[in-house]
Amino acid sequence: DSFKYSYPPLVDDDFQTPLCENGPITSEDEHESKEEIDADTKETGELNEEQNLNQKKMNSIEQISKSEETDKTEIKPKNAKKALTTFKGPLLHISPAEELYFGSKETGEKKCLIVLTNVTKNIVAFKVRTTAPEKYRVKPSNSSCEPGTSLDIIVSLHGGFAASLQDRFLIMAAEMDQSSGAGVPELSQFWKEVPRTKVMEHRLRCHVVESSKPSSLTLKENTCNIPAKTNEDLHIQLTHLLQMNKRLQEQLDHCLWFQQLSVVLSLLSVTVVAFCFYLAYTQRS
Repeated sequence: DSFKYSYPPLVDDDFQTPLCENGPITSEDEHESKEEIDADTKETGELNEEQNLNQKKMNSIEQISKSEETDKTEIKPKNAKKALTTFKGPLLHISPAEELYFGSKETGEKKCLIVLTNVTKNIVAFKVRTTAPEKYRVKPSNSSCEPGTSLDIIVSLHGGFAASLQDRFLIMAAEMDQSSGAGVPELSQFWKEVPRTKVMEHRLRCHVVESSKPSSLTLKENTCNIPAKTNEDLHIQLTHLLQMNKRLQEQLDHCLWFQQLSVVLSLLSVTVVAFCFYLAYTQRS
């Protein structure tokens, strides 16, 4: 194989066509005929979805910019996702470069975004395959990208399935002639005729982000149970400190009384001694 991968492919990688938005694909011909019949009805839905996606992107960008402005001095948490990387192929730039991040069943994160950027001067046809076609829905899974433009691919988990570290995706891309059309029949014929040596392939792994809900739940439970015990302990400690303070105050009062008594006795003794010296002096004179 003359193609270079960002990591060595596994032996058991058996890539198949993933599920589409409306259900599983039995064959590419049936899929293509279905797309021809429903092309007109899907255009409006795709436009609405693209608008919603763009709106979500804008909102997420605004939130990220705000968080970056407020957290410039803060250290990034250890559980933060890695910065989005890009695989720079001869036909397409693929982002992310190596891993698709899915959440566990607790987190509920079931969608990922793959961004393809055509870096050639011609139309590039692409396909997306996966080792677990029953789990995922990919839209679009078989289409083309215009020169110098970017295209978003939505990968979502189907039903109650959960992502696995063994799941992989294969992106196949090939450059089309300028005279060739980009419709469904042209793409189907193109993939039948394109030589294997002209197909760019890139694999993506799945990464499951562990949920932090159990730890947060236990933390909340602990915070709910701890205050009662803490208040009781604080009350006991406060009472003990007040008693100690009272004892120290009594001892201090006793010390002050003894100090005053000693001063009075000292003055009295000095007075007696002075009087004795006075008497002795007067008797001599």
